[in-house]
Amino acid sequence: MELSQYFENVNGIGVLATADGNGQVNSAIYAKPHFMEDGTLAFIMRDRLSHANLQSNPFASYLFVEHRRGYNGKRVYLKKIREEKETERLYELRRRRFTSDTDPEKDPKFLVFFELVRVRPLLGDDKDA
Repeated sequence: MELSQYFENVNGIGVLATADGNGQVNSAIYAKPHFMEDGTLAFIMRDRLSHANLQSNPFASYLFVEHRRGYNGKRVYLKKIREEKETERLYELRRRRFTSDTDPEKDPKFLVFFELVRVRPLLGDDKDA
């Protein structure tokens, strides 16, 4: 199953881990990634610590734990390649439907694009996954 199909069909919870330029780590709950036509993955981010960390260190990891018995999921390794601020595409992709005028949280939002570096299972050390 392709990764985009996996995330479309499997329910669970995701955690995005980032680190700043000095290696100080942060982790935060994030929705499933958006899969773009050009093969990149994207997350919608507010201007908070995860986004700030990506300004000095482009690498991130997304850990996804499936909502089912056992320990199933994915570890997705990412590298930031670009971002957009408050674009129409961001609001089209947003799963919670607000426009920039009706959004109760007025802070700036960014659509951050990542190159997929590697995917591994949640458990184990499958070097080829």
